[in-house]
Amino acid sequence: MPDTDVMYAEAQDVLGSTGPVLPVPLTHNPRNGVTAGVWTVTAGERSAVLKVLTRTKAATGRWAASDDPRHWNYWRREADVYASGLAQVWEPYGIRAPRLLALVERPDGDIALWLERIEGEPGTHWPVARHVEHAHRLGTAHGKPHAVDESWLSHHFLRQYVGGNTLGQELLDDDEAWRQPLVRDHFPEGLRHDMVRLHHDREWFLQIMESLPRTLGHLDQWPANVRSDGPDHVLFDWAFTGDGALGEDLGNYLPDSVFDLFVPAERLPGYAADAYAAYLDGLRESGWQGDERLVRLGVCASAVKYDWLTALSLARAGEEQRDYGDERAVSAELRYRERGSALAFLAGWAAEARALAPLLGFPEAPSGR
Repeated sequence: MPDTDVMYAEAQDVLGSTGPVLPVPLTHNPRNGVTAGVWTVTAGERSAVLKVLTRTKAATGRWAASDDPRHWNYWRREADVYASGLAQVWEPYGIRAPRLLALVERPDGDIALWLERIEGEPGTHWPVARHVEHAHRLGTAHGKPHAVDESWLSHHFLRQYVGGNTLGQELLDDDEAWRQPLVRDHFPEGLRHDMVRLHHDREWFLQIMESLPRTLGHLDQWPANVRSDGPDHVLFDWAFTGDGALGEDLGNYLPDSVFDLFVPAERLPGYAADAYAAYLDGLRESGWQGDERLVRLGVCASAVKYDWLTALSLARAGEEQRDYGDERAVSAELRYRERGSALAFLAGWAAEARALAPLLGFPEAPSGR
């Protein structure tokens, strides 16, 4: 539970109420050392979302908070994004952040973000057509250049994020790991070869992604981070924001729709094709005049972000499967079937990137194993 005395005092100032203060926890990643908690706070007739950022929470491994402003998990970046106004830079294109009601620097060093409560339809419940519309809006946003020069914006996000996910990598060449029932029964034939090759080609993919045209990236785009609010799409969790490749945000949004069981894997090929076309149309509408193949390469090469997921799947195939936030169990069979299909789709993206890159003057990928 939050410090109710501190929360009460802040709620009085932010919500203008002297009545009872009721905090209700919201789903978030409990392992992230940057997030002390997220709550809907109701006081009288008004309510808001409170997100507390910290650098003192015990967290190990990749989710530990960082004091490095360029690190992907820099602890106070989201506060800086809101305070600077950068969170609203895409508002002209139909994507905005919740309104910042107050930013409180607490005596203990934590930062309290009091944000507008959005009650529209969550992206987790959207039909595929709405996701495609989001891709179009994202394209229009990315088609206008935005400087990525603030000292606290993330750089080399993809390299740091992928490099920090190491659980199970020793299992990629382990025959027994691939014979586990969930893996054996639900991962398509040939996936082992494709995913092992993606892992061994990781540095090549990262170099490609770092050499593509740049844009301001949210870098945590997935359906659970967006809601509708009238005509707007409201985007949450700006903690990773920084320098990204053109197409990188889309390359994260599409697979995550399936990996987190919001869109069936069988729909991914058609969904991804429609979303890519919408994204490209958005870029063109905003005046972007570059080579379309560079955008396609950015989307396809972003498959490298999921290199770690195969190893994680091997490591946890014998465990109970939990949803995001660890709030409830999910069907292991469903998760591994959908995950296997989506990873196979990403293997196709990786193959397309290997074929496309040399045509655009990039080095050829290493030879397959």
